[in-house]
Amino acid sequence: MFFLAAPASVLLGLLLACAAVHRLPHRLPRAGTVLATGAVGALLGTLITHGALDPARPAPLLLGAAALSAASLSLLLRPERRRGIG
Repeated sequence: MFFLAAPASVLLGLLLACAAVHRLPHRLPRAGTVLATGAVGALLGTLITHGALDPARPAPLLLGAAALSAASLSLLLRPERRRGIG
C-alpha cells in the first residue's frame, strides 16, 4: 500500500507547493526550492505516518503528508516588507 501512497503524497506536496507559489510569490524563495520542499515534506510526512499508524489505510497517510508538507512550506515564508511612510 505504501508504494501507492508515496507517489500520491509527492503529488499532493507538489500541489500544495504550486498553490503556495501562486498565492505568495513575493514571500517565498525560488519556485524550484518551494516545489522540492513541498514534495520532500510530503514524502517524509507519509513515512512518519506510515511508521506511527496503521499503514493499510491511505487517508491517514495522505493527511500526514499534507500536514508535514504545509509545515515545511511555512518554514520558507519570509516576513512581509512594510513600506515606511516618507
